[in-house]
Amino acid sequence: MLRLTEIKLPLDHSESALKAAILERLAIAEDDLVAWTVARRGFDARKRGAIALVYSLDVEARNEKAILKRLKGDKHLAPTPDTSYRFVAQAPAELNSRPVVIGMGPAGLFAALILAQSGFRPIVLERGKAVRERTKDTFGLWRQGKLDPESNVQFGEGGAGTFSDGKLHSQIKDPLHHGRKVLTEFVKAGAPPEILYVSKPHIGTFRLVSMVEKMRATIQELGGEIRFQSRVEDIEIEDGQVRGVVLADGERIASDHVVLAVGHSARDTFRMLYRRGVYIEAKPFSIGFRIEHPQALIDSCRFGSDAGNPVLGAADYKLVHHCKNGRSVYSFCMCPGGQVVAAASEEGGVVTNGMSQYSRSERNANSGIVVGITPEDYPGNPLAGMEFQRQWEARAFELGGRDYCAPGQLVGDFLAGRPSTAFGAVQPSYTPGVHLCDLSSALPDYVIAAMREAIPAFDKQIRGFAMHDAVLTGVETRTSSPIRIKRNNDDFQSLNTRGLYPAGEGAGYAGGILSAAVDGIKVAEAVALSMVGQAAP
Repeated sequence: MLRLTEIKLPLDHSESALKAAILERLAIAEDDLVAWTVARRGFDARKRGAIALVYSLDVEARNEKAILKRLKGDKHLAPTPDTSYRFVAQAPAELNSRPVVIGMGPAGLFAALILAQSGFRPIVLERGKAVRERTKDTFGLWRQGKLDPESNVQFGEGGAGTFSDGKLHSQIKDPLHHGRKVLTEFVKAGAPPEILYVSKPHIGTFRLVSMVEKMRATIQELGGEIRFQSRVEDIEIEDGQVRGVVLADGERIASDHVVLAVGHSARDTFRMLYRRGVYIEAKPFSIGFRIEHPQALIDSCRFGSDAGNPVLGAADYKLVHHCKNGRSVYSFCMCPGGQVVAAASEEGGVVTNGMSQYSRSERNANSGIVVGITPEDYPGNPLAGMEFQRQWEARAFELGGRDYCAPGQLVGDFLAGRPSTAFGAVQPSYTPGVHLCDLSSALPDYVIAAMREAIPAFDKQIRGFAMHDAVLTGVETRTSSPIRIKRNNDDFQSLNTRGLYPAGEGAGYAGGILSAAVDGIKVAEAVALSMVGQAAP
């Protein structure tokens, strides 16, 4: 087959337009076109009022070699790449031991799935609860202000990505098309087939819940064992080699291959690893607030008269500003038609995140507006970033009234440096509730200064971004892990602990559902090869 890229058509093009575009680009007769499918569909919205859909197509035609030879100068024509997944190893009939996977977010879920599909019957240890029970506990915080430190937005089956927009795009390099494997497995589990071809696929929270359950069932059917409410208290290391894990109830599980996919909020686990001497280093991350606008404003600014077109859906944005003080401010985890959610995992702290359902039909758009920080901002041991996060989460808890309400401020008042006293046109979506105040003491002075410079700059790109009644809600501190558990590039094992395979966001090797899932696949392949005595390719 042939891959045709950069085919641009008007937003309202006819059903026959794609076929006509193929015939024109390849300069072939209609009889020579056998079949075609959409490989990718995005849109170019740089010119409001003239938005174009942009396609990549997989085309089956007669005499394909002759077509390639005739059009060899066309950089938008090539053979269709092979994106099928190939397992790197299969388990022997008799396993001497079973791999352990700690954590069941995207990285742990896909590590377990690949290991199960390869016959290794993994044991998955998740400190939180199954996704349905976890959802009830999460709603307990959102609706009643009751936090369960072991079952919340951060901990439980599906990981933090379960309560998010469910974005499935990433900018990672993926030469082996592992991302395609992720999307294919999601479709098998009930995701809409369109995620295989739209340029910015997303699923939404409610669909993710049922999908995670189906993937869990697949792992179990293949011999995997999944244990919830099983927090790993310790890892046994002997002469630099992992020998097993110890659970909070004292049970020991022996294993020479342990995948560490605990997510970016497992602070007690990070501390245990540091105490055990596993190599850890501090890494940059970002902190800031969530900002909410009317979704209709974002749609109008991005799409003009085409706002509301069902093909385009709810508009998103991606913004960045480099400040005079050397800081970078950028939008993070933008959720069209969504809500701001309580994402705390420790008592006495307030953390925000964003979430959307598949429909993206809520009245507000929200995004993190965050400022990059580095280990120089929180000097100390490699875990100092955790304490830095805690400091500002505790401050948000105090400013919000110490009942898990979040501190908030209208954008106009934030820019003017005065407290807010009443909401305007934008009603915040965060529950348990938002307590209006002055956010100037909610984050470090350099963060506040950078945001006050960036928001008016963003207004030049999206008119109305600095509207007075837009709402800021604090604080966003869990943008990524504050540490990196370094690993070897060849076999994915910890730099100084054999048999320990750091994976995903918590280890500092991913950012988002897709990249974490891909990382889980790569780590699972390394485990499989090690267990059958082969070196990684």
